[in-house]
Amino acid sequence: MNVHHLTAAMDRIAPLRYAEPWDKVGLQVGSQDAPLGGPVLLTIDLTERVIAEAVAMGASAIVSYHPPIFSPLDAVTDASPKQRIILRAARAGIAIYSPHTALDAAPGGVTDWLCEGLSGSTTKGKIAGDCRALQPHAEPATNSVPSAKIVTFIPETHVEQARNALATAGAGRIGHYTLCSFEAEGMGTFLGSAESSPAVGEREQLEHVPERRLEMVCAPSLRSPWALETLRRFHPYEEPAIDVYELEPQPMRHIGAGRRLVLDRPATPRELGERLRTFLCNARVQLGLLDDKNTPVETIGVVPGAGESLASLAAHEGCELFVTGEMRHHSVLAALHEGVHVLLAGHTNTERGYLSRLAARLADALPGLDVRLAESDRDPLVVL
Repeated sequence: MNVHHLTAAMDRIAPLRYAEPWDKVGLQVGSQDAPLGGPVLLTIDLTERVIAEAVAMGASAIVSYHPPIFSPLDAVTDASPKQRIILRAARAGIAIYSPHTALDAAPGGVTDWLCEGLSGSTTKGKIAGDCRALQPHAEPATNSVPSAKIVTFIPETHVEQARNALATAGAGRIGHYTLCSFEAEGMGTFLGSAESSPAVGEREQLEHVPERRLEMVCAPSLRSPWALETLRRFHPYEEPAIDVYELEPQPMRHIGAGRRLVLDRPATPRELGERLRTFLCNARVQLGLLDDKNTPVETIGVVPGAGESLASLAAHEGCELFVTGEMRHHSVLAALHEGVHVLLAGHTNTERGYLSRLAARLADALPGLDVRLAESDRDPLVVL
């Protein structure tokens, strides 16, 4: 195996296109062709202690949940801890990969794992309630994802010819299917001038012609003069009517930032706090209640790590409780003012427990790969 096998497996688990636009995900250090002769070490934060652990064990790669290279580096020397970490990894031939928000957004990722614990599920991988993305991911247009639809109106006798011509230009492809189109019957009218050369009927006479509305989707690379020129070439009309409609990206219900969890069994915020504390192995938990109310809630907004940017959206989506790792004081007050309880469990506490599940998924994806959890990776804050 080489690093490419690892990055490909990670991209299947957490496709990088799911990451937030501002994030710095993917392979940050190393070569795709480098062999994986040693263990792969999983960590939340790549600290100097963790890189020392990786070097000592002869690791070939590190999967660091948080990107060690986030802000641009001016140099790679031993002048600062961040630079020393990257320099030491490069010298030791250790690749570094970061999934971060892609792993949060993916089905079965960090956020779903957190929802599983909050829901009180007793089945691994199953959430006891309805769960959808708080901010659904919209699949961007690619050469395999249609981004526009070409529509034309054409006599019935020429529909098949136009459909086949557009297909040769690549239109009408949806997933594993080709020649995808839609037709509808209608009546077209036109009145040609004395200079016109109508393919059907007479000039200077109002014509009524049975026509078909033909629709076919196309990918971005085909939204060029070539696709439209192909249609015009095989269309019988002197001046064919052709429309091009932009297609909005389709939101994906179970993929995206945060989750909106509707519990099968409502629970009080205090009960959910205890449930989360137990699930996260006695992590510190802080609870912000609305006027000391502790009535059962059903709808919860969930974001691992630092999720305060989605607190207002959670309130707008009808969430009664917002669960995340950390929030600033005034952001907590703002959420309470919007009528939402707040439950905080520590930034990395809401992430680190998922690493053992990620290790199992990588081991399944790459049999024989030695995957380990960093023993020196820990929450930088302790409760006194």
